[in-house]
Amino acid sequence: MLCKFCNSKLGWGESENCVVCCDFFEKADKIAVEIVKNIQFEFESFKVGIKSEGSFKALQELLADYDIKTEMKKILERKIGEITEKMISNDPDLLITFNPEDFSFKLDVKPIFIYGRYIKRVRNISQTRWLCGYCKGAGCDICNFTGKRYFTSVEELISTPVIEIFKAKDAILHGAGREDVDARMLGRGRPFVLEILEPKKRSVDIEEVEKTINNLCKGKVAVKELRFAKPNEIEKIKGEKYRKVYRAKVVFDKEISREELEESLRDLIGEIKQKTPKRVLHRRADILRIRRVYKAEIIEHFGKWAVLKFETDAGLYVKELVSGDEGRTEPNLSKRFKAWIEKLDVIDVLEPDSST
Repeated sequence: MLCKFCNSKLGWGESENCVVCCDFFEKADKIAVEIVKNIQFEFESFKVGIKSEGSFKALQELLADYDIKTEMKKILERKIGEITEKMISNDPDLLITFNPEDFSFKLDVKPIFIYGRYIKRVRNISQTRWLCGYCKGAGCDICNFTGKRYFTSVEELISTPVIEIFKAKDAILHGAGREDVDARMLGRGRPFVLEILEPKKRSVDIEEVEKTINNLCKGKVAVKELRFAKPNEIEKIKGEKYRKVYRAKVVFDKEISREELEESLRDLIGEIKQKTPKRVLHRRADILRIRRVYKAEIIEHFGKWAVLKFETDAGLYVKELVSGDEGRTEPNLSKRFKAWIEKLDVIDVLEPDSST
């Protein structure tokens, strides 16, 4: 006898169960209802995938003429679409993977991506979560059992309200570079994409999200220009070479004239050869970077200290541009006199097409 649904021979011996489809086509209505009952996410589109493993996979390879997987997929998609009134898509909000081996299923919801710029108005906040170097996040005396080197981060301040609004599992911040922990991020802010994982809600007012974040951050961090984004914007954010503009309070070991300072700054314009700074060698490869300084200007000068402005390539370490890092950065501001940065602010992150 043949299975009237998949046209395959029924089971061996006394069995009347189909050994190929495992009576899937007879149970498809109940399977679709069970899947829909377990969907806890908002979604507008979905797609069904059929997993092949175990005996089902072996039978599919043996009976190559029977494309049962495609039929299962079509029927499940049609029935789930009828129940939910949602559309089938190749780029779905929800991927449903059905396993005919044991009739189990897995639900994978598409992340939501939000683009924006953040401003960090206070120092000693890291960009992303920074685990304690001693306990690796487990909690110890060194980190006061927080598991973190710094109490909070830009990522946590932004993502905490977002996770609540979208009823999500977590959120990850992808930034266009990063400022030092002790540096502020001012001006127009740093471009970022926030990746929201397993959101249960999708229909959210993005303007309300921006207001909520800014209200809860209480001025420490602010976001602007929020909009929904696409996954490939993460690659753009990380891959684009955004020039940075810095403002630094620089201290000298002796009083210097404005003319001396202007001459030293002129020497910095152009190509900079920079080995990985000693302060980050424990977590970065020791390589030689070639970067450029486009502008180096005096904002204020008071003998033993000055406020300077630099425009540089992405990836140039400004602190070492000033200090020299024992000759690891050439040229540097400390050739004629010893100098170091006391305070540092990023005051602009230029869009690639606006760099001058």
